[in-house]
Amino acid sequence: MKSTAVRLSAVYILLFGLCAAVMVFYVTTVSEKLVERQMEQSLHHEIAQLDQAFEKGGIRLLFNMIERRARQPGANLYVIASPQGEILASNVASLQPGILEETGWLDKPFRYEGFAETNGGDRFSHAIGYVIELDNGMKLLIGRDLGDPQRLHKIVRQALLLALLIMGVGALVIWFAIGRNALNRIDRMSAASSKIMAGDLSQRLPVAGSGDEFDRLSNSLNLMLDRIVRLNEGLRQVSDNIAHDLKTPLTRLRNKAADAAAAEDPEERRASLEGIIAESDQLIRTFNALLMISRVEAGAVAAEMSPLNLSAIVEDSAELYGPVAEEAGMVLDVENEPDLFVHGNRELIGQALFNLLDNAIKYASDKEDQPRIFLSLKREGSDVVVTVADNGPGIPANRMDDVKQRFFRLDESRSKPGTGLGLSMVEAVTDMHGGTFVLAEAENHVPGYSGLAALLRFPLASNRKR
Repeated sequence: MKSTAVRLSAVYILLFGLCAAVMVFYVTTVSEKLVERQMEQSLHHEIAQLDQAFEKGGIRLLFNMIERRARQPGANLYVIASPQGEILASNVASLQPGILEETGWLDKPFRYEGFAETNGGDRFSHAIGYVIELDNGMKLLIGRDLGDPQRLHKIVRQALLLALLIMGVGALVIWFAIGRNALNRIDRMSAASSKIMAGDLSQRLPVAGSGDEFDRLSNSLNLMLDRIVRLNEGLRQVSDNIAHDLKTPLTRLRNKAADAAAAEDPEERRASLEGIIAESDQLIRTFNALLMISRVEAGAVAAEMSPLNLSAIVEDSAELYGPVAEEAGMVLDVENEPDLFVHGNRELIGQALFNLLDNAIKYASDKEDQPRIFLSLKREGSDVVVTVADNGPGIPANRMDDVKQRFFRLDESRSKPGTGLGLSMVEAVTDMHGGTFVLAEAENHVPGYSGLAALLRFPLASNRKR
């Protein structure tokens, strides 16, 4: 009884039994009243006919009619008694004392004894009746046996007991077939949860594949566990990368501080201090990027999302980076489909585009012959796709997932500026917006480009109001 399934089953059985009992009681009562009413109507008709016979032919015709009707199958009860109450003729063996002392309808059913055992071996049966006092003082009792209503009551009572028995057996079958299966699934979920709480995050809640509420709960919790694992892995990587990648700038910062302290020439000291400021600014940018990624992955900016015109963001990005690309000797090609709306955060999506354009300009500049950058926005079904491509050296196919990790850089010498956090932030932003971030070879998506293509896919917003 400690399990909810057992308690619910017991409550349901109790409620079903109570409802069945009330329904059967109501049906039985109504049926008995209906049968008794039909009996009374039949007796009224019988009394009228016998009264007419008595007025027409006297006592002799009345006796003959009663004798003839008493022999018929399913006959009524007939008793003719003298004014003193002595039974002169009847089709019953005995009658409950005092019955013939009244006239009219009898208030209660009376007992009588038939000439044959007709009530399951019981000598006495019950009947309803009407007593008439004739003109000569004699009394006539016409009655009707209550065996039919009693048999109906017994049949209904047996049906109720049988129904309750079937319900009980059905409840047990349902309990063993369904309830125990549900409890077993809950036990398996509890066992997996215990292992997870013990620290084994590789465990997952079982999914039976039926698509019921247990599967939906397991899928939701498994998705949550996957996210927790990714966050923990990201935290571990951040800790490792901070310890590794920030060691070098901190060492340079210390060396420059030592040079500034030892320098006697003011210009030399000034140059060392400017180097310290530059290294500090780079460290601040690194930590700001880490904080932004953490905020995005934690969903701290989800409440700031609203319908926004992605076409306008792409247009602003093209206007901002067009002069930058031109100054670097590059060409920026733009294809922007107008009035495409998404539900998101303008600042984050803009920052993601800026990061991709920065990378494209940085690596396309290595190409000596006509470096180009491509920026496009178009609709594909129920999604919108932003593409940033270049004709630079690209990235090997086996390293495209690696470059999304924090602090990962293909330039192991760290000769190019950057923190190695730009693509990590782009991926975090697209995940928060329910989109996807894919890196691929540009020639497979943008004709005429041989470098890297970054594709951001976002769900198209249904609300297109500005």
